[in-house]
Amino acid sequence: MAFEKTPVRAAVVGTGGIITGAHLTALRAHASRVRLVGAVDVDESRLADFLAEAGDGVSGYPGMTEMLAAEEPDLVLIGTPPSPHAEQARAALRSGAWVLCEKPLCLSLAEYDAIAAEEGPSVNGAGGDGGAGASSEPGGPDARGGPYASVVFQHRYGSGAVHARELLRSGGLGSPLVAHCQTTWHRDTEYYSVPWRGRWATEGGGPTMGHGIHQMDLLLHLLGEWSEIRAMAGRLVHDVESEDVSTALVRFENGAMATVVNSVLSPDEVSRIRIDCTDATVELTHLYGYGNDDWAYTPAPHARGLPERTSHWRTPAADVPSSHAAQLGCFLDAMEKGERPPGSGPDARRTLEFLAALYKSAFTAQPVHQGEITPQDPFYKAMHGEHPDWAPKEH
Repeated sequence: MAFEKTPVRAAVVGTGGIITGAHLTALRAHASRVRLVGAVDVDESRLADFLAEAGDGVSGYPGMTEMLAAEEPDLVLIGTPPSPHAEQARAALRSGAWVLCEKPLCLSLAEYDAIAAEEGPSVNGAGGDGGAGASSEPGGPDARGGPYASVVFQHRYGSGAVHARELLRSGGLGSPLVAHCQTTWHRDTEYYSVPWRGRWATEGGGPTMGHGIHQMDLLLHLLGEWSEIRAMAGRLVHDVESEDVSTALVRFENGAMATVVNSVLSPDEVSRIRIDCTDATVELTHLYGYGNDDWAYTPAPHARGLPERTSHWRTPAADVPSSHAAQLGCFLDAMEKGERPPGSGPDARRTLEFLAALYKSAFTAQPVHQGEITPQDPFYKAMHGEHPDWAPKEH
């Protein structure tokens, strides 16, 4: 069922820096397709500043209930701190609005499946028949036709990543063998003075959940299904509930093996993905976003001097940087077709399951396999899994 309203009526929830910067810029980039009509924030001063920046035609509200009733938006963009994401996404879906939410979409697999249960036609507040297994893959047929909830994973949508994925999935670089995924950033004590940071109940985890999630999602997007993970985590510097560093060894279903590092302790900050294949190495090096020039292809010795083999490895002529605007364009395409958008359904759940498995392996010192974390598993309900060394002390 195609979505035929033009332009799409959009509202934002939360008017902090990520909405004012990235999302407002993305909305303006697609001004012919989407129109901002409402904004929600509990902080009156911050809301007023955003409305002044957003321009005419945008109404402000202190809460989602009032906004959804008054504006009846087609699309809700969520940019609040993590803990309310799940309920905000569910409320929007129940109203009939599609959802594009900042990472993480929610704080546990249990919350994710509760959101999925609200997807599909909403009539008088009744959601769809969602759940982890009920939704089709992105872009595929789905009789329900929306609304759907998608998470912001903007690094998937730059032209460099689109090109690399096509090469990897088609075998154009040979078979993937060895990969590295690195998010080594630096955050000081002042960063963690914000009350919701570093706490399981409000952030859901440390750099694994809040920082490295983007690179790990891109790694999975490029390489496909993972099968096994062995991990470690630690609190080496910061006085927080969650970790400030994590590492992992990962085996993929295609046989490739990867190392993963997530840190907020690294003065030399970098985000990097490297994948060694039988015919070439592809590497992305950046910090918070990339363009085509941040991707590099190195042929294996046997492939050098074979331009007919390697010429198509070059990054595409059109340079589309990774950005919220790039993802919003793909999301609007899916809305117009009535299709599940990328970064939603089983596709996005796989990334969250990967994070839950990393935490479980790190905290239990045991390997974890894909599909192992069922609703009976404590790591299904919370990333700390009620582990005595990691769960909040009030538990």
